Amino acid sequence: MQQRFIDVSPSRRRVWRIGVRLLGLLAVSLMLVLGQSAQATVQLLPEMLLKREGQIIIDAKAIRADPAVTEILLAFDRAEKALQKQDLAAMMQFYAPGYNYHALHVADVERIWSEVFEHYRQLSSTHLFSDMQVVQTSDGTRVEVTCTGGLYGTEVQSGARITLDSWFQEVHYLIRDKGGWRFLGNKGGVPRSAPFSSSPHHPLF
Repeated sequence: MQQRFIDVSPSRRRVWRIGVRLLGLLAVSLMLVLGQSAQATVQLLPEMLLKREGQIIIDAKAIRADPAVTEILLAFDRAEKALQKQDLAAMMQFYAPGYNYHALHVADVERIWSEVFEHYRQLSSTHLFSDMQVVQTSDGTRVEVTCTGGLYGTEVQSGARITLDSWFQEVHYLIRDKGGWRFLGNKGGVPRSAPFSSSPHHPLF
């Protein structure tokens, strides 16, 4: 009986990865559009990769069952609930005391969120994860998660539904302490807007 083999050549694998990524980007585009009117989305994209202890995990069930992934999703869910309730104290629990992003610290982020809560209502956000790496450092366990998403709200003054902020494949750093997983900062360039101004935009979520 003749056996049949699946072509696993580098070129075939490359085409498969490109196809999966295109489907993921299509899902991202759709979710970001829907995010302006829909409830929050915190999801793992189909091409999600989990890297830990020198291994790369691609199986969706294994990724979702990973304790770090589960806890990170719960942390973002808690932040989203604080966002919808416009609970500043609860929102700031999402940020690590050592948060630092281009010299922006916790006090700066708290001011920015207070301005968002003052000028906008019906807030929601979208977070789509495509890559997560668990890293052991001298300070403990850190997670680097690649996220695409957006922040949406209804402007108090005009009643218009707008996109306050959006990001594409931004790398978020989170660290685990006794309070759970907290946001430590982002990898990337200086924010496009001016965070030190009175503008409530770009809250570095």
